[in-house]
Amino acid sequence: MLFLERPDGSETCVLVHIELASEARQEDLAEFEELAVSAGAAPVATLAGARERPEPATFLGTGKLRELALLRQSCGAGLVLFNHSLTPAQERNLEQQLQCRVLDRTGLILDIFAQRAHSHEGKLQVELAQLRHLSTRLKRGWSHLDRQKGGIGLRGAGEKQLELDQRMIGQRIKSIRKSLGRVRGRRELGRNARRKADLATVSLVGYTNAGKTSLFNLLTGARSFAADQLFATLDPRLRRISLPLCGTAILADTVGFISHLPHQLVEAFKATLEETVAAQLLVHVIDASSPKRDEHATEVHAVLAEIGAGEIPVVEVRNKIDLCPETAPRIDRDGDGAPVRVWMSARTGAGEQQLREALGELLGRELCEQSLVLPPRQAGLRSRLLARGCILAERVDEQGNFHLRARLHPREASRIAALDGCAASPPQA
Repeated sequence: MLFLERPDGSETCVLVHIELASEARQEDLAEFEELAVSAGAAPVATLAGARERPEPATFLGTGKLRELALLRQSCGAGLVLFNHSLTPAQERNLEQQLQCRVLDRTGLILDIFAQRAHSHEGKLQVELAQLRHLSTRLKRGWSHLDRQKGGIGLRGAGEKQLELDQRMIGQRIKSIRKSLGRVRGRRELGRNARRKADLATVSLVGYTNAGKTSLFNLLTGARSFAADQLFATLDPRLRRISLPLCGTAILADTVGFISHLPHQLVEAFKATLEETVAAQLLVHVIDASSPKRDEHATEVHAVLAEIGAGEIPVVEVRNKIDLCPETAPRIDRDGDGAPVRVWMSARTGAGEQQLREALGELLGRELCEQSLVLPPRQAGLRSRLLARGCILAERVDEQGNFHLRARLHPREASRIAALDGCAASPPQA
């Protein structure tokens, strides 16, 4: 990969956090410090301040820029991180003035994603996001390699190194998109197979570090990596789970969201986020112990709307109640009695049964009991229904026919009744 390699060990850095009156939503400094640590940096100082709006050339004013340069030199830091989005020109000008590397919030998040990508698909998506980000930040160096001079022995391809770099990046982006298109096709085949089998998909969504992977491990028995750090999960995972009332469903663990999630990442991870868009139910995991839980929930809803998942039914899970004194596991219901919120702890397992009950109720609303008769040659179908937990009772007559009482969607019962030798009675109330 072109940009996934990074130096080992922590890098000392200075953080820059400026309150901008021109911005309606201010970035969180504590979250930014956590992002820096998650990336492997070691913050040694923070420069804070306030401005009406950013300086077009260097983001900071002359006085603050001089103060930052002195602070960096006194700390011996080789990196300056801005808790803001910088334009390519601002980034270049700051590096010239400070004589060190400068990285904005978007670049920092991209670096974390580069560290956490393990699957081939995840690495492709990260590289695509990095290339899109880098394409606007190519410096006008390499002047000794210009190929636009005339004269004997000096004629070349007619391109400058900058133009060659841009063309190479464009070709690589095109190649990655083609590869991700094949990934999207494979995922679509999997979704079609699940739809034919009437297996519902439940997708875990939420702010980063809300406990989605811990909840995924609890419900599925998996041992996926879970840690108390931002973006511990990057590659999506799918597992079967068994739920009351509706039988088997597919649970998907996805990448966490964050405030002002870089648009390059949303674009690059569309192949992954399609698992969320195609889900029948979203489980919005919220850190109940976080003082910013309401703000984080708002950010998640904004990203869901951006990717086209804003209309999918959602049930909230208020996680980490083990950190909230006197909060017991429970299900909150709306006026019609439908579950809207579950209070639980994925770390201790408290409330797991309530969550399974809520998911089973929500997914099983369209299911009803059906009486089916399957001939002996449909024993494979009977086995599949049994494995999904759909069969409530059964008996076998003298001819070897299976008489089943099953909980199914009416659409699936109609498909079974249309098979040769099969029959289904009308749904039972």
